[in-house]
Amino acid sequence: MRASNELVYDSARPRLAIWEDALELFRYRDLLWGLVQRDLTVRYKRSILGFLWTMLNPLLTMIVLTIVFSTLFRFEFQHFAVYLLSGLLLWNFFAQSTTQAIHNLLWAGSLVNKIYIPKPIFVVSALIVGLVNLMLALIPLALIMLISQHPFSPALFFLPIPIALVFMFALGVGLFVTTLAIFFVDVVDIYQVGLMILFYLSPIIYPLSILPERYLFFIRFNPMYYFLELFRQPIYDGTLPAAGLVGRAALLALSALLAGWWFFTKKADEFAYRV
Repeated sequence: MRASNELVYDSARPRLAIWEDALELFRYRDLLWGLVQRDLTVRYKRSILGFLWTMLNPLLTMIVLTIVFSTLFRFEFQHFAVYLLSGLLLWNFFAQSTTQAIHNLLWAGSLVNKIYIPKPIFVVSALIVGLVNLMLALIPLALIMLISQHPFSPALFFLPIPIALVFMFALGVGLFVTTLAIFFVDVVDIYQVGLMILFYLSPIIYPLSILPERYLFFIRFNPMYYFLELFRQPIYDGTLPAAGLVGRAALLALSALLAGWWFFTKKADEFAYRV
């Protein structure tokens, strides 16, 4: 007789709804934590500096870009290093975690064909790894603020809100792009090109003040603009974002999450034939 608390997977039953997928992730939380530990360990296994690279990488990029824009191009902007690094940290989280989500599920192709594992777990684990890296990367940002004597505002306590919203947005995008990549391998390369274009269309290495008024309309079509502003204003301006900005970012994050998870759930049963 089968125990009442034993998990049973029936491939013939209807696909789990979004909230049931979330419950499955909770049931497999030990596996989720194991995947996160694996990714964090493997990434720095042969590295001498280990986790320090998580902090040094954006810091070195910030130094190079600061020299280029403030010295070679005579780019004048107060506390430019703080402005630049705050944007880079959030962008790196979004770009790296969504890209890693694709590789995680492609890597796990042979595994999901043999045993039942909630497929969203590979995307969620990539996002959690990216979140850990973002938390660590906030340390050099704080050091740069101290060195440049940039004020620390009480508005910094608002940062968990934009981090949570960009996590939701990245998770939705990661689920959507990963699903496409399972069916069309070329999506992996196309996505990298798309990320490069989106990077330069986002106010990360330049302030909006240098753009002509006629181009601001197009910038605001970029969803990352809202998350960058939401994250950067408490850090750079020392102010709380306006309620309208928070509302638009929350709507984008929730819409992306629901759309991405719906698309992923709809196609997940076909993954076994594609990976």
